[in-house]
Amino acid sequence: QVQLAESGGGLVQVGGSLRLSCAASGRTVSSYAMAWFRQAPGKEREFVAGMRRSSDSTGYADSVKGRFTVFRDDAKNTMYLQMNSLKPDDTAVYYCAARVWATIPVSKNAYDYWGQGTQVTVSS
Repeated sequence: QVQLAESGGGLVQVGGSLRLSCAASGRTVSSYAMAWFRQAPGKEREFVAGMRRSSDSTGYADSVKGRFTVFRDDAKNTMYLQMNSLKPDDTAVYYCAARVWATIPVSKNAYDYWGQGTQVTVSS
């Protein structure tokens, strides 16, 4: 079993950058497929980006391609989400998630473990 803890959220202006962290404990991050999701008020939780288990292969939602980068530091047992060129529509609570299988589905129901979330607010 793995425990996940996000950090790095905050308030940023349009066009700015933030880096979110997802620290894992209990198991190594490379043992799981890992993903970032986000949920804005009144909306469903949606897939943002993810990394396959034991691989550098990644996937992104169309809305963040070219602006966000997901990567993992195995030595720190942490997954990151580098967010650049932020827009007001990126405002949401961001969650990291993990699943024991290798792939990174976009459905939130496919993930076994979740962090508590971190708020990202992009102001115009």
